[in-house]
Amino acid sequence: GKWKSLYESQRERKRIMRETCSKYKSNSRRTITPYHVSRIFVADKYRVLYCEVPKAGCSNWKRVLMVLNGLASSTADIQHNAVHYGNYLKRLDGFDHQGIYHRLSTYTKMLFVREPFEKLVSAFRDKFEHPNNYYHPVFGKAIISRYRPNATQEALRTGSGVTFREFIQYLLDVHRPVGMDIHWDHVNRLCSPCLIDYDFVGKFESMEEDANFFLHLIGAPQNLTFPKFKDRHSTEERTTTKITQQYFAQLSPAQRQRSYDFYYMDYLMFNYSKP
Repeated sequence: GKWKSLYESQRERKRIMRETCSKYKSNSRRTITPYHVSRIFVADKYRVLYCEVPKAGCSNWKRVLMVLNGLASSTADIQHNAVHYGNYLKRLDGFDHQGIYHRLSTYTKMLFVREPFEKLVSAFRDKFEHPNNYYHPVFGKAIISRYRPNATQEALRTGSGVTFREFIQYLLDVHRPVGMDIHWDHVNRLCSPCLIDYDFVGKFESMEEDANFFLHLIGAPQNLTFPKFKDRHSTEERTTTKITQQYFAQLSPAQRQRSYDFYYMDYLMFNYSKP
């Protein structure tokens, strides 16, 4: 009975995704380029393709893929840096045209998504509320100098202390002082679900159940289950609906509406209700 309901919810998620695509996107005839598959990781041994959506369990998914690829015997043994900087996993854009198409047409393709505002707040907390030697100098400096009148020299020098309001101003600005980043880009852009027909759509909100169902479907080893641990800032509470509301309360109603419009396709495509 449990498997049956999980099958049903998969059918429903894929139906909604495809319907949204056919209604809003006319790119079904476009060619898939290496750019479209640059976020997809490959586990050849189990014939799995996983499109990485940051802040939706991607660190633990990469751990699982490393175990599936025979690179580690257990997810518990794999450190954060090995996951993100070790380059142990192949990406689909690393293969030639034939290799890409062969895998897209024969492997099980999956992605995991998360409520867009919650994902956004999670990314903001991770990148801007903790010391970070990439996001503060690259994004922080540009954001503070553009959106903070009378910024102190110290803030301009370090790029630390970006507020959520300033971050949202940057996000919604059509003339952004710095480009987009995978941590707050649309899933629609990262994984091209209207171009690539995913077999499995998991949700962060039902992660454990969805993940272990997926592992069951691909015939993964019995002892491999999806890890529960929180990868970064592990002492901090995970970003919840309540925490997300506290951040969005700092914005004007117009900013909240524009933020929703910004992620509109993700809300629609993955059937999240308007917050």
